[in-house]
Amino acid sequence: MGETPFNEKAVTDLTEDEAQEELASLSHVLAEANQAYHVKDAPAISDAEYDALKRRNAEIETRFPALKREDSPTEQVGAAPAEGFSKVRHSVRMLSLSNAFEDSDIADFDASVRRYLGLAGDAPLSYTSEPKIDGLSLALRYENGALVQAATRGDGAEGENVTANARTIDDIPQTLTGAPDILEVRGEVYMSHADFEALNLRQVDRVGKVFANPRNAAAGSLRQLDAEITRSRPLRFFAYSWGELSYPLAETQFGAIERLAGLGFQTNPLTHLCDGPDDMLAHYARIEAQRATLGYDIDGVVYKVNDLGLQGRLGFRSTTPRWAIAHKFPAELAWTRLEAIDIQVGRTGALSPVARLTPVTVGGVVVSNATLHNEDYILGRDSQGNLIREGKDIRVGDWVQVYRAGDVIPKVADVDLSKRPEDAQPYVFPTVCPECGSEAIREEGDAIRRCTGGLICPAQAVEKLKHFVSRGAFDIEGLGAKQIEMFHGDEVLSIREPADIFTLEARDGETLARLKNRDGWGEKSATNLFAAIQTRRHIALERMIFALGIRHVGEAAARDLALHFGSWEALTRAVDTARPAVLAQRAADDAERAERASAAKDARRARIKETRDAAIADRDVPEAAMDSWAELTGIDGIGSVLVLSLSDALANAQERASIDRLVAHLDIQPPERPATEGSPVAGKTVVFTGSLERMTRAEAKARAESLGAKVSGSVSKKTDIVVAGPGAGSKEQKARDLGLTVLDEDGWLELIGA
Repeated sequence: MGETPFNEKAVTDLTEDEAQEELASLSHVLAEANQAYHVKDAPAISDAEYDALKRRNAEIETRFPALKREDSPTEQVGAAPAEGFSKVRHSVRMLSLSNAFEDSDIADFDASVRRYLGLAGDAPLSYTSEPKIDGLSLALRYENGALVQAATRGDGAEGENVTANARTIDDIPQTLTGAPDILEVRGEVYMSHADFEALNLRQVDRVGKVFANPRNAAAGSLRQLDAEITRSRPLRFFAYSWGELSYPLAETQFGAIERLAGLGFQTNPLTHLCDGPDDMLAHYARIEAQRATLGYDIDGVVYKVNDLGLQGRLGFRSTTPRWAIAHKFPAELAWTRLEAIDIQVGRTGALSPVARLTPVTVGGVVVSNATLHNEDYILGRDSQGNLIREGKDIRVGDWVQVYRAGDVIPKVADVDLSKRPEDAQPYVFPTVCPECGSEAIREEGDAIRRCTGGLICPAQAVEKLKHFVSRGAFDIEGLGAKQIEMFHGDEVLSIREPADIFTLEARDGETLARLKNRDGWGEKSATNLFAAIQTRRHIALERMIFALGIRHVGEAAARDLALHFGSWEALTRAVDTARPAVLAQRAADDAERAERASAAKDARRARIKETRDAAIADRDVPEAAMDSWAELTGIDGIGSVLVLSLSDALANAQERASIDRLVAHLDIQPPERPATEGSPVAGKTVVFTGSLERMTRAEAKARAESLGAKVSGSVSKKTDIVVAGPGAGSKEQKARDLGLTVLDEDGWLELIGA
């Protein structure tokens, strides 16, 4: 499974290193889960577990925005389209929904909507509430009333063309009367319980094989290459949303659903209009009570802001709308035996304990592995030394409770001491790497013990290469985790660093002959691999940055860096120039830690600042280095920890040489930017400071970025516009001292034509 460094601590207590480790593992495991669910129609984990993983990831990203990765659950929608169907590019992306699990999450959702819109707590605000159907998302495009295309969600941007299959579903109208000229209807393909049972009886008689559940049956039926097979399957369709429109269906969500029903679509009769969180929760309870008798599967309730004008203002995050949320049904618990504790070594050297369990079925999913987080968790305490599980440690042979909701793999939540074997021994966490024998150290304040072997550790090397070819990175078709392990261990076809991938075909002139004779390989598969590698010589800058696997540099940060600098050369020039400032900042960090340990509480803040300033001044940092440091850390979403890590990686002679060898094989392309033709702020760097009165800071930032502007958190010589509201303070003064353009909120809105 790769690296699984999970931490039992609350997200608010995580260090950045711990957060980085957990996010890295979340991206890997959930990418595999997406592939299994959306492409293979054979889920590897349950919906409840998947949802919980996304929730944990989102919480970490909220606390550590600089660490956000585009391949995390908050940055991925579905999975890449499967082979066999032509591809369809969605004119409006098909996004997933953020999730809620507790009643308090719904109040938080309402508060966040109000906060973004600047609405008072008692201002009227209604929501629609509807069952969340457990099926397969489908988009139906109608032009002049005729169905012309049907496509699955795929990865949200591109799906599979299943038009012929969709035409066989009775619930999907072939023609519409009175519809907009362009109408894309979105909804869920599903199968009722009764139809599913009847289908499985027929399957047993015909092929002796049955479907696992209605969702798998529906997805597999819709994605048949032979439309006649789809026609023979009892598929249904609920409409609940829309994509591209030539004109609006209504002014409200509820009105638009009624309009879809009037056009002939099946809409869910349990859709309800709610006045606020209390009403939303009451409707959730009503739907949950009917869940067993509905005749089809649901896994929660979806709430949406009813006013479509407000939906437009709220807009979208990278993969989820701000105006909707899915309130999921609870997860489950089970008890089983802990058979062994294994240690896995990740790409950053983290030693992660994993529980091997006697397989147990939890809510229809067989669980055989669970995270044990770290050595403190096994001992029954958190990283601060506080007791967890009432201080009960975990030992091989224990009877343990498994909870399928909190982490990437299920976690061991409790221990039944009454069933502990008499000969069970306390677990001793290793202090050497089980893969290379190097010392494994745990730095002060870090919950994770790490192998110090670096590139000599085969586990780290392999995991780095797996990351390099992962979905959010180079994503080379035919070169996945299993193939990386094979090539890495091969003396002849060896891949030891990323550059080796791009020399594979030409190496010794005999690579094809050697490869095609191996098990699982033939001339065609080898040729396809070489073609896929050749295609990836042309790579987007943000993918290149992320693929390097630099600690703390997730996909979101990689894209932020790519958008800001535009080229690999500009980025490395800025990082190299900033190196003296990086070393000064590290010295200041060390001095600050020492001062914090000794300073009296009442004098701590002032003394710490003096200590930091002195540590930086002692190094006599060139002005150009400080400017580059300010530019890097001023990028919205990029923090000092990330810049320190990025600088260390590029300053390491061995690692830099490896990167340079890779770059020599690549055509690194600038990032795609939003279409901003005619925008007066496209390409400009904007800083918002002080209070905004006509829109919230979040809305202002989103609006600026949609117009192609770069939003920064600090003012520098490279800032173009400072939007200063009341209480702007030092940022406004610095902008005026530098002679920058300073606008009030009205001036900003006039500039962008809002």
